[in-house]
Amino acid sequence: QVQLRESGGGSVQTGGSLRLSCAVSGYPYSLYRMAWFRQAPGKEREAVAIGEGDGTPSYADSVKGRFTLSKDFAKNTLYLQMNSLKPEDTAMYYCAAKRSWASRSYDDWGQGTQVTVSS
Repeated sequence: QVQLRESGGGSVQTGGSLRLSCAVSGYPYSLYRMAWFRQAPGKEREAVAIGEGDGTPSYADSVKGRFTLSKDFAKNTLYLQMNSLKPEDTAMYYCAAKRSWASRSYDDWGQGTQVTVSS
């Protein structure tokens, strides 16, 4: 079973930065795709950054140019560097993984890490 553990959330002021981490364990194979999602109170969950198969991440329009997805293969950890944070970035952030190309949805989710941006 894939275990995803997020960390790095916190409270920052507008314009600040945070780096979220998602440590992967419990799965001896390469994951097909990993992504970061977020969900704010009263809003639907949205994909923020998706690690595409060719290695080029895709981003939600609202975070393009501010967020960067990366992965440290040696540490088996996915990162989300978030710069120029805005109050509208406030949400619970989740790491998710698809195990194979046949997965119709994300198979595994972390418990989430809270990001709060104050004005």
